[in-house]
Amino acid sequence: MPIPLYQVDAFTRQVFHGNPAAVCPLDEWLPDDRLQVIAAENNLAETAFLVPEGAGYRLRWFTPVLEIDLCGHATLAAAHVLYTELGYDAQRIRFFTRSGELPVVRDGDRYRMDFPARPPEPCPAPPLLIQALGRQPLWTGRSRDYLALLEDETTVRDLQPDLAAVARLEAIGLIVTAPGNKVDFVSRFFAPQAGVPEDPVTGSAHSTLVPFWAERLQKNSLHARQISARGGELWTEALGERVFLSGEAVTVIRGTLFI
Repeated sequence: MPIPLYQVDAFTRQVFHGNPAAVCPLDEWLPDDRLQVIAAENNLAETAFLVPEGAGYRLRWFTPVLEIDLCGHATLAAAHVLYTELGYDAQRIRFFTRSGELPVVRDGDRYRMDFPARPPEPCPAPPLLIQALGRQPLWTGRSRDYLALLEDETTVRDLQPDLAAVARLEAIGLIVTAPGNKVDFVSRFFAPQAGVPEDPVTGSAHSTLVPFWAERLQKNSLHARQISARGGELWTEALGERVFLSGEAVTVIRGTLFI
């Protein structure tokens, strides 16, 4: 059974930067265990599967080890594949997901995603988080993921967390963030318990980062960089219960998966 497969670098305009995602358009759903082994075979942070549904597409995301409830870079990658590879020509795509409807609009060279806001609630830093960071963060909060505020961009960039401690946190992942030198804020994201030791660029983490920094900086339009080794760039806007996340993408691989 041949399945089209595309690999897209998201949140970048350069190949081998940003966050790579696999995208598999399907006519109908395969069994969940088959979707999971495909994602494991791809061995990327996320594989996106999409099936036409009504006036849009049902979209699901799998890491190498589990299905996840929200993923930004693979949503951007799926929109990019529809527009540039599969002839989709309407301005807006409706994706139906475990996190509700996620509209995506093509805006020049960028794709603007409409995501739920997940502002962090302040909480004490658990001992495992302090162990993971090797320091006491300036501020700690929690939504789906833990968020730790550090002193500056250099501290975030140079951080070498204890991933075994991160994996024992009762959360999908750990976001670390600080003010940026040339952008409003920078971040990194670690999710070893989801099979992703460090994610290069994480859209879902910005559902938490954008409302956090919008309140802290008293501005709604924010320019962000995720400063992993590959790096990626986002243009964002805080809209109360929603956030806009915009970024670019480039196709790296076109192929066929045989199962």
